[in-house]
Amino acid sequence: MKRRYWHAWQNVLRNRRRSLVTIIIAAVGCAAVQLAGGFAQFSYDVLIEGTIQDSGHIIVATRDYFVRNEESPMQYGIPDASAMRERLSQHSHVRWVLPHINFSGLISNGDKSLIFAGTGVDPEIETEVRGPYLTWESGSFGKSVDGRPFVLLGSELARSLRAHVGSSLTLLSTTTDGTMNAVDVEVSGIASTGWREVDQRFIYVSLSTAQRLLATDRVSSFSVFLDDNAVTGEVLKEMSGGDQAHVYKPWWEQAFYYHSVRQLYNRIFGLLGSIIAALVFFSVSNTLAMAVVERTREIGTLRALGAEPGEVVLQFIREGLLIGLLGALLGTLLASFLSALLPYLGLQMPPAPGRTVGYALKVSISPLLYFIADFSVVLLCVLAAWFASHKATRKPIIDALGHV
Repeated sequence: MKRRYWHAWQNVLRNRRRSLVTIIIAAVGCAAVQLAGGFAQFSYDVLIEGTIQDSGHIIVATRDYFVRNEESPMQYGIPDASAMRERLSQHSHVRWVLPHINFSGLISNGDKSLIFAGTGVDPEIETEVRGPYLTWESGSFGKSVDGRPFVLLGSELARSLRAHVGSSLTLLSTTTDGTMNAVDVEVSGIASTGWREVDQRFIYVSLSTAQRLLATDRVSSFSVFLDDNAVTGEVLKEMSGGDQAHVYKPWWEQAFYYHSVRQLYNRIFGLLGSIIAALVFFSVSNTLAMAVVERTREIGTLRALGAEPGEVVLQFIREGLLIGLLGALLGTLLASFLSALLPYLGLQMPPAPGRTVGYALKVSISPLLYFIADFSVVLLCVLAAWFASHKATRKPIIDALGHV
């Protein structure tokens, strides 16, 4: 067996320049697939992390909350929120249970009123969970100067209202019984989510302020954050068991943007991978086809000495296998080096559609992805060798011996 592969290696070295170019093409193709796949994987991981930070690993609400539109504020809210929060917090993998109140209305500076989309939150825990994922322009989260109810404004909304930290504003909304209510608040901070449309509308207030404005003691939903995303399914089953009054949804059922981006990237990088695979296949096929033509008389001699067509084809397959293995090895080394180097180069990707900030260009190193890419390159080289040689080995021996 070693002699056969040594013989195959010697055949590869017959035309060093041509073989070297083919190996480089296979290596570049392999590295391109691994880098593109690594970038897609990094993008998926960032989107997953962002989705989880926004909604939690598990979202808990009443059954009607997910399927119906509320006709009045907090119509489908969760009553007795304290007891529910305590029960959810008892699971071993739970880090935080954050209650949220979703509401809307008008925010005014006295001269100008704008529509807002508000969220009532627990300031202390929300700061720890969401704070690092906001771009702070000024102030902090949930600390008003004189103890009045605070409000955190989106950067675009603050700009429209000409508000700054310490500004006094008024929130106006409809209560649960259909009457209008207003609360004076003080701006404690201004931040950006990176989404211009969101920054034009969003505000955060404390749970007590939201409940006071809506005249309710309910909350809209709970966001459950776990210590490990891998246990989401397990915890979901434990929490939802025996509870018929609430619905427990994992983050991926609410991650509409993540699924859209993933489908788009899968199509883009799938097409890119197909093009690269075709280039590698035809490059190796061309190299080995030229080798077959140059060695036609040699093939005829082997056949005349009793070699079966399959034995001759296997010899070319070994050559294709060696080219594929070398290309995959060099490609993996190149992709690994570039992936490790990128974080130190400080390269930035432009903002995605709808966003106002870019992000660092990084590429994930995935052993499974690298294995699949390496295996695919080697398989393509083997198939190309078979494609280039199987017809030539069936050529009549006399014609092969007389080939010029």
